Amino acid sequence: MTNEYFRKLLLAVSLKACGDYDKIMRMITDRDFPSDEEIENAEQQIKSGYITYLDDEYPESLKQTNRPPIVLYYYGDISLLYKEKKAIAVIGSRECSDIGVEITQRFVSELATDYLIVSGMAKGIDAVAHESAIRAGGKTVAVLGSGIDYCYPYENYNLYRILRTLGLVISEYPNVTVPEIINFPMRNRIIAGLAKGILITEAKKKSGTLITVNWGQMFSKEIMCVPYRIDDESGCNELIKEGAYLVEDSDEVRLIMDGTGNLKKSLMQY
Repeated sequence: MTNEYFRKLLLAVSLKACGDYDKIMRMITDRDFPSDEEIENAEQQIKSGYITYLDDEYPESLKQTNRPPIVLYYYGDISLLYKEKKAIAVIGSRECSDIGVEITQRFVSELATDYLIVSGMAKGIDAVAHESAIRAGGKTVAVLGSGIDYCYPYENYNLYRILRTLGLVISEYPNVTVPEIINFPMRNRIIAGLAKGILITEAKKKSGTLITVNWGQMFSKEIMCVPYRIDDESGCNELIKEGAYLVEDSDEVRLIMDGTGNLKKSLMQY
């Protein structure tokens, strides 16, 4: 059997499982495979491009993570997946403040000229990060928690269309798979896996953002947070207390991303 056959096999399995990682792994373990006809016709069932774990093009940064997605569906420039060393995940609150928006715009507009910006296309900080990267002439990757052809939230539809053309939109969920709650923590592992560093520009103490941070810590990513006033209910401040880098401008992010952050942190102790 050829490699092309196994690619189509994984695609057919993913389609049958609607991209659910655990279902896919159970099907593979139990050898509960689709029919030969379903395998042969699998590519006709999708509009998007796709890559599988077996492909040479599959990003090494995701292969090194826990529970790497078996199939990734995409629209846009797939080569952006291979820029992990120059990628920053910018994440934060869905219900963000004006200050959070301003901070995100400032950091991303200054960083996007040199770094790939990765986020989840959620409303709030995610959307601001994508939009700011595009306005700055940079590149950005959106990782969806819904099917690749299902824009969620719908209010970001115009952004979704732009990202498909000027950046990259990816998902492990095929076609118009409707998102379930569990999809978003799973989506967050891909965001963390694709970036060298994770920048949190605003977050509450109890926030889905912290799930991405947990994945990032598991994958040994650099965690960077913008500090807030002491009377704010700030998840960023809590993360800083737990050891995340405190960053006040984009130059400090660059120091950490370039690998000199540890040296700077050591010098600050004296």
